[in-house]
Amino acid sequence: MKLLLTIAFDGGAYCGWQSQTNGPTIQRTINRALFDTYGFDCLVTGCSRTDSGVHARRYFLTAEPDYSRSPNRAGDTRGIVEIIPLERVPRAINVHLPDDIAVISASAVLDSFHPRYSAKRKTYEYVFYDSAERNPFYRGRAYHIQPMDDDALRRMSEAAAAMIGQHDFRAFMASGSSIVDAVREVTECNVSREGDLVIFSVTADGFLYNMVRIMAGTALAAARGKIDAYGVKKVIESRDRRQAGDTLPPYGLYLKDVFYA
Repeated sequence: MKLLLTIAFDGGAYCGWQSQTNGPTIQRTINRALFDTYGFDCLVTGCSRTDSGVHARRYFLTAEPDYSRSPNRAGDTRGIVEIIPLERVPRAINVHLPDDIAVISASAVLDSFHPRYSAKRKTYEYVFYDSAERNPFYRGRAYHIQPMDDDALRRMSEAAAAMIGQHDFRAFMASGSSIVDAVREVTECNVSREGDLVIFSVTADGFLYNMVRIMAGTALAAARGKIDAYGVKKVIESRDRRQAGDTLPPYGLYLKDVFYA
C-alpha cells in the first residue's frame, strides 16, 4: 500500500510542483516534511506538474519508502500506512510544513494507483478580481480586471461554452511545446460570479502546457468584444496559437479537484 495525501497550497512562493535546483518547490518541501515525520526518505509522486505561482485547492500525491536513499528502511516490514494511524497523518506532517502548504487528508491506496495516470479528469479555475480598483488581499491570488457588465459576462460564458467537446487544442498550447497529441476532451467549461470575483472553470480529461491560462485569456478577449463564440470555434479549428488570447499570469490559476474511478 502507498500513502495518498490530499494537500492544498498557495504556490506564490514556489517554482511549481516539480523538484528543481533553481528554487523552492512543493515536491521538495513535501519530501522534507515526510522525512521529518517518518524518519526516512520517500518517493513522492504528484497528480500534476503545476507551474510556478499556480495554486491548488485539492492536489493529490502518493508517498512510499525510497529504499535507494534509506537502505535501513528495507529491514522494516511495516508499510508506510501502518506507521502512523491515517487519521493522525495530516497533523503529524503539517507540523513540519510551512503555512502555505497543508495536508487535508490521508488514505491508503494500492501500489498500482498513480495520482496522475489514474486520474479520469481534472478541474481548474482561473480567478479574476472584477473591480475598478485593486485589492491588496487578492494580490497574487486573482487577476485584476476592470469591471464587466452583464453583456461582457454573457460573452465570456458563450466563449467558454464554445470550448466544450473533444478537440485538438493546439491553439491553446504554449508555443514550442513538444506535445504531439493535442486532443483533449473538455466536459465542462463555464463562467460564474461570486461577488467581485469572476471564475472561469474548466474540467477535462487532460490539459496541455498553459492550456487553461490561454483559454481564460481567450474568454477574457471575448468579454472585451475582441472575439465571439463563433470566433472561438474558428480558433480551435485553426490549431494556431497566434489566433488565441493571451496567456494570463499563473497566480490566478487554481487546481480545484482531481477525479478518480
